[in-house]
Amino acid sequence: MSPTNASVQLYLNDRKVPQLFLFTGAARFRDPQTYPWTMAGDLSFVNETRAFARFIMEDKPDGKIGILYQNDDYGKDHINGLKSGLGDKAKTMIIAEVPYESTDPTVDSQIVALKASGADVLLDVSLPKFAAQAIRKVYDIGWKPLHIVSFPAASIPLTLQPAGLDKSIGLVTAAFLKEPSDPTWKDDPEVAEYIAFFKKYSPEADPNDWANVIAYYHAAAVVHLLTACGDELTRDNLMHQAAHMNQVHVPMLLPGITFDTSPTDYSPVKQMQLRRFDGTRWVGFGGIVNG
Repeated sequence: MSPTNASVQLYLNDRKVPQLFLFTGAARFRDPQTYPWTMAGDLSFVNETRAFARFIMEDKPDGKIGILYQNDDYGKDHINGLKSGLGDKAKTMIIAEVPYESTDPTVDSQIVALKASGADVLLDVSLPKFAAQAIRKVYDIGWKPLHIVSFPAASIPLTLQPAGLDKSIGLVTAAFLKEPSDPTWKDDPEVAEYIAFFKKYSPEADPNDWANVIAYYHAAAVVHLLTACGDELTRDNLMHQAAHMNQVHVPMLLPGITFDTSPTDYSPVKQMQLRRFDGTRWVGFGGIVNG
């Protein structure tokens, strides 16, 4: 997560300790010039919202956008990505930016304020607890915006089920990993291996929990790098391998999405698929897009 990794980032870089495949999409973990020993492993938040921006301009070119965001790097990176993706239209399309603090009890007042702004598009940059609250409140007050949620809040068991699956119909998000419960992957060898892994080593765990998918995927990425190092298992070679990945497939990535890096590009995942919730599952639309 961003705050915990940020707290040790300078310390690790000063001591040349690899800090790899972090569970965050924040831009500060994709800055090889400043932090050459740090590389995140998730979809970049900026890239995610650039893709959202293109979708909004295609689906609601005259849309008025309200943003609910967590008041930290997570939220601000998404705002920067949206503005970058919208370009000159950002000034007219974004009409409200309403923050919340991670210590707030609810985001009910923020949702009411965003509806009052006249927005008909809601970019929801929150984490599962607050995203669930936002989905419920949007439904309860009869607001019907194009509701887009960032991928960290798109878990069905962690967010949509607590909010109410019926209240979540029509939500849009981005995905870069396979969702084990999706019937699309019922015969997929990678998903079968993933489920077997948890049955063997952590039978009490919910394999559909987004946190478990992320943990498995990040561990697989580390295994790839360690294997790529061969007999030269040094910090320098580990970072060299991390910075020279070319179309590397890591288990649980969606088909067509690969790791690609260079010494000046520490953002391994740049691609995603947009998805819409149908009341039961996330359904992809369009092909793989680049942020």
